[in-house]
Amino acid sequence: MNSSGYEALRSRAAWLDLSGRGVIAVTGEDRARLLHALSTNDIEHLKPGESCYAFFLNAQGRILADANILCRAEDFLIDTEPEIRASLYQHIDKYIIADDVTLEDASERLSAIALEGPEALTIAAGMDGVRLTLTGEPGLRFFVPYDQKTNLIAQLEKAGTVAADAEAARAVRMEHAKPRYGEDITEAHLAQETQQMHALSFSKGCYLGQEIVERVRSRGLVHRLLVGLNINTQNIPAPGTPVTANGNEIGKLTSVALSPALGTCVAMAYVRREHADPGTRLVVNGSVAEVRPLFVP
Repeated sequence: MNSSGYEALRSRAAWLDLSGRGVIAVTGEDRARLLHALSTNDIEHLKPGESCYAFFLNAQGRILADANILCRAEDFLIDTEPEIRASLYQHIDKYIIADDVTLEDASERLSAIALEGPEALTIAAGMDGVRLTLTGEPGLRFFVPYDQKTNLIAQLEKAGTVAADAEAARAVRMEHAKPRYGEDITEAHLAQETQQMHALSFSKGCYLGQEIVERVRSRGLVHRLLVGLNINTQNIPAPGTPVTANGNEIGKLTSVALSPALGTCVAMAYVRREHADPGTRLVVNGSVAEVRPLFVP
């Protein structure tokens, strides 16, 4: 881990090269209508410069992908995890029938650079970035052509920021209990199980998977919830390790990391909803684990 980058993320600001993430550009007159019909959030009311977090569901309400959807004057940019950029592209493309919509995998054309930390917004005041965070700290995301990346990084470093590596970013993200698709959120999960309610709009029109989301909302059908955990140990348990209460298994870890600042493990897990209240004490591998809230933007 880059210790200077880790400390900067927590105390001031650090820049992150996120160029490996998936970036899909969506153009055409019907772009807002199509994305509105395929995702869980309100896309049609976004104005240029605004963004939202959303899920893409299948007809059974399972989460195929999550994404940050950025509205720009001439297009939308879909920022997503690198492992699912191809499958998300194919999913959206499948529903373009008579629509005036064009998709482009812009991952090789646009570089994504983030500036995150408590002072990130102040340091980057006046710069043309989008309010997004990977780590849970205040952040801005810049999408620039690859030939402009070096100049942007130089500008950020001139302002006194340093680079943070992926390991440092992961540690801070886990300290904030900010889930990641592919680890904490997968196709096995329903939207409300993730507790990422800022990804959902309950006032928009129909979208793929909405029937299941509405059924869960009206009947309260989910039996497990994603939570953060502070585990009182420095021995990192593996994902999938059981979480217990009173000797009974009530969930499993999805991701875990060692927090240098706390000196203990931080984790996320799906647990039965009756054990999901913040402050609840559970057990992981014999160590006390306290439930804590997930990240809320």
